[in-house]
Amino acid sequence: MKKLKINYIQSINWKSLSPGKKALYTTLSIAIALTFFVIIILSLPKIYLNNFLKNQIIDSFAKAHPEYSLKINDVNLNILKNRAECNSISLTKIDSTFSCRIGAFSIDGIDWINLFLEKKISPKSISGATLDAKDISLYLNRLRYKILCGQLHLSVPDSEIQANTLEVRPLISDEPFFTESKFRNARYSLIIPKLSVNGIVLQGLFNGNKYCVRSIKTQDASIDILVNMDKSFDTKSPNPLMPNVVLSSIIDTIRVDSLQVMNSRLNYCERYAVNAKAASITFDRIQFFTEGIVNHTGRPDTIAIHAQANFMNSSTMKLLMLIPLGSPQSSFSFAGSLDKMEANSLNKFLEIAEHQRIKSGIVQSAAYNINVNSGQATGNVHAEYDNLSVAVLNKNTESESGLIERISSFYAKEFIIKRSNMPDKSGDERTGVVKYTRKPDEPFIQFVWFALRSGVLNLIEI
Repeated sequence: MKKLKINYIQSINWKSLSPGKKALYTTLSIAIALTFFVIIILSLPKIYLNNFLKNQIIDSFAKAHPEYSLKINDVNLNILKNRAECNSISLTKIDSTFSCRIGAFSIDGIDWINLFLEKKISPKSISGATLDAKDISLYLNRLRYKILCGQLHLSVPDSEIQANTLEVRPLISDEPFFTESKFRNARYSLIIPKLSVNGIVLQGLFNGNKYCVRSIKTQDASIDILVNMDKSFDTKSPNPLMPNVVLSSIIDTIRVDSLQVMNSRLNYCERYAVNAKAASITFDRIQFFTEGIVNHTGRPDTIAIHAQANFMNSSTMKLLMLIPLGSPQSSFSFAGSLDKMEANSLNKFLEIAEHQRIKSGIVQSAAYNINVNSGQATGNVHAEYDNLSVAVLNKNTESESGLIERISSFYAKEFIIKRSNMPDKSGDERTGVVKYTRKPDEPFIQFVWFALRSGVLNLIEI
């Protein structure tokens, strides 16, 4: 067979071929050469990515961060579409306190020539890039939380980030979460169906020292807070920080021109026994807007927060909060109003937290104005209400029919609770005085609520 093949090849005499056959063979030779050339050209980027650049990234990262392990699956490059794809990438800390995994993702619009020449990622090489990723998960084992994101889209030309199905959840259920600590703790759960970040300053983000955006928008978000009040506060633990203190303590520059939250929900709960029903305060249909969030400025700035929500599914509450960013202490002010509501709407919180039940009463309107200076809240609460009646509950049975409970309710009705606070003939009415000192363990939202509640109690008590 070899002899026949050699004879066949040798039998071809190029000089004796006709011009047509010469043209045919020449065309076929060029086509075959071009085919091999295209295959090589299309294969080289993939070979470069997987056998050089990927390994170089992993090796460089390992040298810079030996406490972490980085894994990157095979990278595929479609040179015609200028798209790089990867099945997954994972980053894990050696001590297992942190891990991150990104599922299938793709990158479009990379300047590969500039990337190959510089052998590093630069703003020039990614100026036209877009990234799409799915199934992102971060596990913060030390904090006992996980962060999940269903889809992420980042566009450098459009200076925007879009995140869908963003969640922040504890790694375990509530009871094990609280059992792990012998002190009081707060459990947070956050769900954001869609988050939009626009006007990103790429250079600062790339350098990792400035995080500046034009706007952040989200809607239909839900945040749930649960505090286990059955345990004491750890006096040795760091106190929860107020928003202005958090911003001023961040070394890097943070600037958000506007933050908007639409049609969202906040559920604040306090639990007083293991597996017991929690006292709850709810805010639905939240409309929240603020602008000028910035730190490290040459002049003192103040954040103005405008918010409106459906309070306890009963009344519209409005809020204006002013937070001076230049103050390193817990200092701010807030004022607002409340529309007409049934007073017994507060029973979801009062029955469990205070062992009291509002039997009747209508709040016609209310307004409050409170200033906080170094954790000291002062101010006033105005409210017009009528026919207020309160019953004292048994702490164990939550019943109001016991003898002691009846006596306590009668005493409260006759000597403690002011049943009505409507304007008299001269138009005057009683004003509640706010005088409350923040406890070291109280986070921001809890402190605001307790300060306001102190004025309400002062108003209704005789």
